[in-house]
Amino acid sequence: MVAPVLEQIEAEYGDRMTIAKLNGDDHPEIVRRYGVMGFPTMNLYRDGEVVRQIVGAKPKRLLVADLEGHI
Repeated sequence: MVAPVLEQIEAEYGDRMTIAKLNGDDHPEIVRRYGVMGFPTMNLYRDGEVVRQIVGAKPKRLLVADLEGHI
């Protein structure tokens, strides 16, 4: 459900950010490491550190608003 929105954001902002997708069911160690409690969860990283965690599916306009100031 979120993948198409992320693909649109990547098409528009891909020159300023990298979007990577991970299936949490296939990588439970990463889910634990970052304290993910529900899906979808999107982490925004800067210099290898999480600077923002966004939980839940959102329409593109709200997701972009959450990313403002970081992209």
